[in-house]
Amino acid sequence: MPRFVLLEHDWGVVHWDFMLESGEGLRTWAIDRPIEPGVDLPARALGDHRPFYLDYEGEVSGSRGRVRRLDRGNYVPLIWSADRVRAILEGSQLVGEVELRQVVSGSDVAVSWNFRIGNLD
Repeated sequence: MPRFVLLEHDWGVVHWDFMLESGEGLRTWAIDRPIEPGVDLPARALGDHRPFYLDYEGEVSGSRGRVRRLDRGNYVPLIWSADRVRAILEGSQLVGEVELRQVVSGSDVAVSWNFRIGNLD
């Protein structure tokens, strides 16, 4: 089963990196607010990260702060597309369905994401 990890990333300002194993890399989003079940949280898609981060805690190269693992486990993908990901998480703290959905807003076609765990329907 593919794996996931949630890292607290302190790089001057704290955010949370949510990573899903996909092929040779980790599909990654940055979430700027603490994870709260049943609440839509703004997220930013980042470039794929190395699988190394599934098990790593510590200083990030290039003076990009420090990461601390908050949770990890396996997941079952339900929907996997360029603009939407839905999965069942099986972690020690994050358990249940999670969804990341791309959001296009405004006339400038700014693209962002929503992250939500629990109460999806």
